[in-house]
Amino acid sequence: MRQRLLRIARGPVVIAAVIAVGLVVVGGILRPGFADPDQVVSMLRIASFLGIIAIGQTIVVLSGGEGIDLSVGTVATLSAIIAARVMDGANAGALGGVLLAVGVAAVIGLVNGLGVVFLRIPPFVMTLGMMGVVSGLILVVTGGVADGRAAPVLIDLVSGRGVLGVPGIVLLWIVLTAAVVLLLRRTGYGWSLHAVGANREAARLSGVPVARTRVLAYVLCSAFAAIGGIAMLGYTQTVFLSLADGQMMPSIAAVIIGGTLVSGGVGGVLGTGIGAVVLTVLNSLLTTLTIPESTRTVVNGLVLIVLLAVYGRQRRLRA
Repeated sequence: MRQRLLRIARGPVVIAAVIAVGLVVVGGILRPGFADPDQVVSMLRIASFLGIIAIGQTIVVLSGGEGIDLSVGTVATLSAIIAARVMDGANAGALGGVLLAVGVAAVIGLVNGLGVVFLRIPPFVMTLGMMGVVSGLILVVTGGVADGRAAPVLIDLVSGRGVLGVPGIVLLWIVLTAAVVLLLRRTGYGWSLHAVGANREAARLSGVPVARTRVLAYVLCSAFAAIGGIAMLGYTQTVFLSLADGQMMPSIAAVIIGGTLVSGGVGGVLGTGIGAVVLTVLNSLLTTLTIPESTRTVVNGLVLIVLLAVYGRQRRLRA
């Protein structure tokens, strides 16, 4: 029992959580008010956008085979544009806008998955190409001018006080994370995903549907990217052409900080969620300290390198 507790305490999830709390404490010391409850809630609200997108990124990375999705940012932006047009500021179009946006994103993810699995295009190349395709689709759909507005119900979900002062979007993030944790730990698909990521050939010999498992991973990734983009729409209330483009690299960083191995098969979305919080708090702290954007980028990179060095080659994480 003692060894198990020590192993957990030294795990990436706990390390990331300690770093997140430590950053909040340091921020409160350096800038009074940084650690106030309202400010913490605000940071969690912002972290939820990245966290939701990173859930899907985690699933793809877990699938192994150098799995990665570089198109999540543009997919999130396209989804927000579609949802904004359908909603156009009215609650009547809220559900239709969400369903259409997620559906389009799922199709994009399906194309990514089919390209990677059946055409054997490397994930980096396939999703990089898809990023360009989706960027073009955004220009075609908008004509270079984004329009449409978020429905009031979506704005309230993201920016309202929610339950006990916790924004609805944060609660949704928690629910989605819990659902995916159950998916990965308590369902056949979850076990298949871990098996495929750990050793694809062994999984195939064991009767695991490798191709279907990997393709579905990319579909889920794009679907979560869409949900994250729609959440960002609720925050900005109006859409613009590069709304979520900057979420691609942070989504990958959150996965790594959370302890998921880039080689696949080991990791989970709980750590990814904490990784998203770490990145958000760190960026908020650096912004509060009026650190230039270029320096913030360098600091983020250094933090990622240090954490990778600390984690080493751990292979016993399950979340």
